[in-house]
Amino acid sequence: MTADPSIVIRQLRREFRIRGGRGRPATQVTALHGIDLEIPHGSVYGLLGPNGAGKTTLTRILATLLVPTSGSAHVLGLDVQRDLRAVRKTVAVVFGGDSGLYDRLSARDNLRYFAELYGIPPRVARPRAAELLEQFRLSDVADRPVEGFSRGMRQRLHLARGLLHDPRVVLLDEPTNGIDPVGARELRQVISGLRDAGKTILLTTHYMFEAEELCDTITVMNKGRIVATGTAKELRAAATLAGWPSSRCAASAMNSLRKSSSCRPCVPWTSRTASSCRSCVCTSGVATTRRRTGRSAR
Repeated sequence: MTADPSIVIRQLRREFRIRGGRGRPATQVTALHGIDLEIPHGSVYGLLGPNGAGKTTLTRILATLLVPTSGSAHVLGLDVQRDLRAVRKTVAVVFGGDSGLYDRLSARDNLRYFAELYGIPPRVARPRAAELLEQFRLSDVADRPVEGFSRGMRQRLHLARGLLHDPRVVLLDEPTNGIDPVGARELRQVISGLRDAGKTILLTTHYMFEAEELCDTITVMNKGRIVATGTAKELRAAATLAGWPSSRCAASAMNSLRKSSSCRPCVPWTSRTASSCRSCVCTSGVATTRRRTGRSAR
């Protein structure tokens, strides 16, 4: 492991201008408020927060898809504004969702196509695609059209696509969002394998348990600002001192760290007991949150 961090962010700020219309004035929205981060080489670094926290905006800036309003960001010593072509050669970005693949092509043909876009010669691309399909357990369906894939299979193919050029830094924006529990667990195992391979990984997520399982360091974000940074153990201790004994989701962690007296789950409650649901806010007793039907889950 090298001493220099893989990603260095200084006073990074991003503003968006929203057009007005029909009598409404234009408004200015600040997605990032001058944040500072350093991500060590070879680690899994988590960004934890609800929608609108600024996680995806930060990921897009590091992937050279957005230009910051002010401040700086460097990936492996390369400036994301001045050296964007060099940055793109060393970074892979995987966004949660269904876009980014060609449904009518097979998994193998998708990888070959994107390998050509990366400038990888065909004699290298063919064995590399076969290796990634095997690694992500897609060999059995490699020649089937992607349109018939499940959400979890598509996400694994997204990861394989991002790793075609063997990047040193991997940006994962909510990769398990919308995937069933089994598929999400398999994807987390893949992410752990990437860390073992020496990749530097930036992972954004809504779920505290996911960040706790995968990440060496976690930064909690809310409304474009950093709320807290530390290991999962340190954040739990800070939440306890703030007045709530257990923190299992992003919204609850931030509410606790801001000394909020209430706790709201970031996902619908679907289990009668907290011990059988790892996506909810309570892990130490019987749930008191109401279901969508309005009945108490006791």
